[in-house]
Amino acid sequence: MPSADVLLVTLGGTAGLCEADAELAASLRRAGATVVEAPVARPREWRTFALIELAWARNARAAARAALVEHSPRAILYSSTTAALLGPAPGAIRFDAPAAGNRPGRHGLWQRPVERRRFAASPLLVPWSEGGLAEAPRPHADALVVPVPVEPSGPLVPWEQRDIAAITYGANPHKKGLDRVMEAWSEHASGEQLVVAGLAGFETDDVRFTGMLPREEYRALLRHARVFIAAPRREDYGIAQLEALADGCVLVTTPSSGPYAALPLARTLDPRAVSTDLASALRSTLDHPIPGYPERAAEALRPWRREVIDRVVREQLLPRLASRP
Repeated sequence: MPSADVLLVTLGGTAGLCEADAELAASLRRAGATVVEAPVARPREWRTFALIELAWARNARAAARAALVEHSPRAILYSSTTAALLGPAPGAIRFDAPAAGNRPGRHGLWQRPVERRRFAASPLLVPWSEGGLAEAPRPHADALVVPVPVEPSGPLVPWEQRDIAAITYGANPHKKGLDRVMEAWSEHASGEQLVVAGLAGFETDDVRFTGMLPREEYRALLRHARVFIAAPRREDYGIAQLEALADGCVLVTTPSSGPYAALPLARTLDPRAVSTDLASALRSTLDHPIPGYPERAAEALRPWRREVIDRVVREQLLPRLASRP
C-alpha cells in the first residue's frame, strides 16, 4: 500500500475527543493530505487514573505499531498525551491539557515524568489552546496551537424568543461541578426551569433532565436557552461552553482552573457572568442582559470557525508535519 502523509493515532476515550479527532482528520484531508486513522481499543476500567492511562497507552502503542507497518506514514500525530506516552516512534502530540496540569499527585505518578521526556523529544506539539501549552512541562518541542473548530448550529435566536431560562451539561457531574450549579439555581429561585443535558435524574418543577441526546437536539436546546451555566472544578478546554456561546447563550461560569478556553471570552463579553457567586451572576445576567451579547459572542468565536482552522492546518500544520524526518 502507498505510504500515507499522516498517521493519526486516535485515543477517542470520550465523545468530545472522538469529535475533535474527526474534525482534525477532515481538516487535514481538505488540505490535501492522505490521512490514516489508527483507533485505539478501549481497555477495561481500572480503579485509578494511573492504571487506566497505562492501559490506554499500551493499546495506543499496539495500534500505532500495526498502522506503521501497514501504512509507512510520513508523519505521526498522536491525539492526546496518553496516546503518545508509550508511542513506538516519535511524532507530533496533540492535547487539550498535559498530565503536568490535570494529573497532580498520585494520579499522574508515572505519566508526568514520561510526558516530560515525550514533550521534549517530540518534533511538534499541537495543543488545543494557549492555556494548554502554558501548562506543558519545559523544555518542550516547538508548538502550534490548533483549536477544535466550533460552529453555530443554526441561525441566532433573539433573546426574547428563547424559552429556556438556563441550561447546563451534566455528564461527568463531579468534574463539571453540577452540585454547584444546582445549588446556585436553587438560590436563584426564579420560578423558571433549568435544563440539565447529558444526564438522567429526578425532575422537579425547577429542573428538567434530558439524559443523553443526539447532537442536533442538544444544540437546538442551546439555541433556545438564554444562559449556559458552568462550574467545573477544572476545565481542560470547555467545548460545551464554546458551543453555547456559538449558539448565543450567555455563559455564566465560575473562574475555574485549567486551560479553560471560554473563560477569557466570558469575562470580556460580560464581567458580571464570571463569579464564584453563581446565583448572583445568574440574577444579573437573566434580569439585566447586555444587548447584543449573542452577536458579540459570535464575533469573539471567529478564531474557532472551521474555515479559520482549515487555513491554519493547510498553511502551518501540514507543512510542519511534512517537513519532519
